[in-house]
Amino acid sequence: MTEHRHPASPLLDHCPETLPASSYVDPDWYERERQTIWARNWVCAGRLDDLSPGTIRRFDLAGHNLILCRDRDGRVTAFHNTCRHRGSELCIEDNAELGKLIRCPYHAWAYDTNGRLISTAYATPTDDFRKEDHSLFPVHVRLWNGFVFLNLADEPGELAPDLGLAALDNWPMADLRTGHRLVKDIDCNWKIFWENYNECLHCPGIHPELCDMVPVYRDGIMSPEESSNWSADTERPTALRDKAVTWTMSGEPCGPEFPNLSADERANGHNFVTIYPTMYIVAHVDYVRAVSLMPLGPERTRLTAEWLFPAETLAQPGFDAASVAAFATIVMAQDGEACEMNQRGLRSSRYRHGRLMPQEFDIAKFHDWVRRQMNTTIGETP
Repeated sequence: MTEHRHPASPLLDHCPETLPASSYVDPDWYERERQTIWARNWVCAGRLDDLSPGTIRRFDLAGHNLILCRDRDGRVTAFHNTCRHRGSELCIEDNAELGKLIRCPYHAWAYDTNGRLISTAYATPTDDFRKEDHSLFPVHVRLWNGFVFLNLADEPGELAPDLGLAALDNWPMADLRTGHRLVKDIDCNWKIFWENYNECLHCPGIHPELCDMVPVYRDGIMSPEESSNWSADTERPTALRDKAVTWTMSGEPCGPEFPNLSADERANGHNFVTIYPTMYIVAHVDYVRAVSLMPLGPERTRLTAEWLFPAETLAQPGFDAASVAAFATIVMAQDGEACEMNQRGLRSSRYRHGRLMPQEFDIAKFHDWVRRQMNTTIGETP
């Protein structure tokens, strides 16, 4: 196959080793990922619209206990959920009302929404106590396309979607509203999910409905360029099945199509944007689906999927967002079962590592990204 491989083909010219089996099950490895990958990268904390002005919310970021605050003027800040007095949680509910101050429920120390200590309540500090030295521990916040992102690093890098920050500019992302949400815990390591996302060798055997919707997937590839006989002169086939324009059970749009999309964005049928390690977004001609991940442990991951629509679509008489979500829900359920099957199998006492096939070039890139993040090499104990 490699002898006829086009120079521009994305296919690998070798079969590299995977990450070691221990990276998917070992608690120490997971702890290192938690303190590096998940504590140094931007992580999606949901839609801004879900955080109403005058609200404080708890948020668990891979075991890091945080609070999100949106003051009555709409400004968003975030902090570690710990009081500077003796470490009590500041917010003990998933959502609560936020006044002008963040008040500790234990001893009533109070902070403004910038995190500055305002009052020690009934306590009477001596002259050696400086309020300015006891502000809350801040967490960096970034808003992008109506999503709230958090970063625990002292000096975070840039938010970097794989297709760039402007990839979704032709969709009115900030104005879209959540019409349907699916939250599911799956028994697999978070990396298993991303590996499944990054290849389609499994598609013919796992996704009959998806292969019917996206014909190229029937060949176990994600794009025509992955075919072994592809060349630059090969005519590009239509992305979706005949007469389908979007991912619904019928292939028909669920409401008005977005007016500002380019011809290529319409022809694509599904426009994927990926942000490791936290989420991917699939933008269609009529709605957008956002899927975010959160590790719950070495072998458990929480998946949150949201279907986002224009207000006029949601206002249609009899509109049922769940029926629009039905197609992708089937696909995600199949992927979840496949990921759990993968997780169970790699626990074999004989399995040490696997080998990637040429079509799994995106998994190879993902593995390299993980290694760089953790500063490890294949087989190295973190």
